[in-house]
Amino acid sequence: MGSRIEHRAEFSADVAATYAAVAGEGALRARLEQLGGHGAALLSYEVSGTDLRYELRQGISAEKLPQAVRTLHKGDLLVTRTQTWRVSNDGTGRQGQATVEVGGVPGEIAARTALLANGGKTVLRISGEVTVRIPLFGGKLESVISEQVTKLLEREAEFTAKWLTEAN
Repeated sequence: MGSRIEHRAEFSADVAATYAAVAGEGALRARLEQLGGHGAALLSYEVSGTDLRYELRQGISAEKLPQAVRTLHKGDLLVTRTQTWRVSNDGTGRQGQATVEVGGVPGEIAARTALLANGGKTVLRISGEVTVRIPLFGGKLESVISEQVTKLLEREAEFTAKWLTEAN
């Protein structure tokens, strides 16, 4: 059993505007430039009807990694995130899946994502799990990675809120 990730952010914009700020190609490139670390790139961006799939890479310098990670992983980390979005079943929001691979670490992160209308605002919900398959140390790494992912999601939400403010 892995470590849980739960994240919730609320934005003062409708679902369409928030979706553009969270998943629009221009917003993703700007977010990666600001928060993506070394080697950050939007690797692919594919729209098919109302569905979207993109893949991005983010880099984390070794000196920024927690000590628990540095003892088991030498060097920088490259993180590859694949995100899909589609119109929600009720047609009022968006839902999707995110998977993350951390280079050199045997494991993965998987999450469900949703953008939901909430009284003129939009709520972003992310619920997932970090799994690391290293005997004895896996649980400790899961906890550290989960904490770091949550911090990243908070910084991304701050970026999105600012993006939405500047867009209006």
